[in-house]
Amino acid sequence: MGKRLVGTYGREKWNQNVPLGGGDVLHGVDVSAFQTDFETDGLDFVFVKATEGRSYVNPKLKNQVKRARDAECVVGFYHFLWPGHAKDQAEYFLDRTPEREGDLLAVDWEQTGEGTRASSADKDRFIREVKRLRPHHRVLLYCNRSFWLNHDTSSYAGDGLWIADYGKAAAPRIESAWRIHQYTDDPLDKNVADFSSREAMRAWAKA
Repeated sequence: MGKRLVGTYGREKWNQNVPLGGGDVLHGVDVSAFQTDFETDGLDFVFVKATEGRSYVNPKLKNQVKRARDAECVVGFYHFLWPGHAKDQAEYFLDRTPEREGDLLAVDWEQTGEGTRASSADKDRFIREVKRLRPHHRVLLYCNRSFWLNHDTSSYAGDGLWIADYGKAAAPRIESAWRIHQYTDDPLDKNVADFSSREAMRAWAKA
């Protein structure tokens, strides 16, 4: 059963599993330390893993961000959330993330390497703390379809839902509004975003 998205960007529900804009999408990838390199040809945006928990920083963060900025892509940063200490994790993330005006911020909510997961309440606290500390940045929730449908209890996704559901691009199997759709991980995580241009995405990013 679909869920109603609680967020701040309006038009909270749509039909037919198409982007809110009804057509145009941008193309992007998300990368972490596992990617030794990535091509930017044809990309509009790049999300880079910045941190995880309260003790990990992506050792390739600086170089990956530079590559994305040199290609004039919209840049985003994400934090892999662990259970508990959500506000401390938010501070850890922001203290180590080289964000600029027009960059996006996101929380990655999924199962950890130990088979645990942060609670829905942890996810909500993290997003709200990041929004409090960075009021002029948009903050998104990344999660897969199973987490959104089965583990989320608040329908809160900050400023937008970044949903992972592998299949046809721009057609995730949810009824909720979304901003970004991760549709494959082959050969790396690929995404589409519901914006007509990079300029439109950057303008929206400036909360």
